[in-house]
Amino acid sequence: MKASEFNEIVDKYSDNVYGFILKNIKNTEVAKDIVQEAYEKLWKNRDKIDFQKAKSYLFTTAYHILIDFTRKEKRSIDNNYIAKDYTFNEGYTDLQDILHFALDKLTAQQKKLILLRDYEGYSYKEIGEIAGLSETQVKVYIFRARKILKQFIGKVENLV
Repeated sequence: MKASEFNEIVDKYSDNVYGFILKNIKNTEVAKDIVQEAYEKLWKNRDKIDFQKAKSYLFTTAYHILIDFTRKEKRSIDNNYIAKDYTFNEGYTDLQDILHFALDKLTAQQKKLILLRDYEGYSYKEIGEIAGLSETQVKVYIFRARKILKQFIGKVENLV
């Protein structure tokens, strides 16, 4: 990959990668660091990466850096903390907060797959390439995640 192609990838995908990471961790500084690290790895491996596959490589790398970051964070949390089972409170009308709260109920992998599919609009095949899963696995994980979200949120009519 040439420097001009690398610059094109930065122009095309930096906002998407940043948005995807930010949606997962909700910390702008950490999201910027992860995106920068992903682009740094892309630059270091530019001779080995085909320009046509750079987008997939970039998202896969950012995804793995994000996983590593969240694993480190989980290790640092006190093991004595017990999460309460929160449920939706009728009468609360901020839909976006409810959706974010519901997404936090999913496993890290389920959340990332849902965001890639429903927020970023990637195909099952593209998500599989990014996450290192088969297309069938992606479909199953997304189905299960949506089922959890549906159970947590209930009917959309209850939210409005």
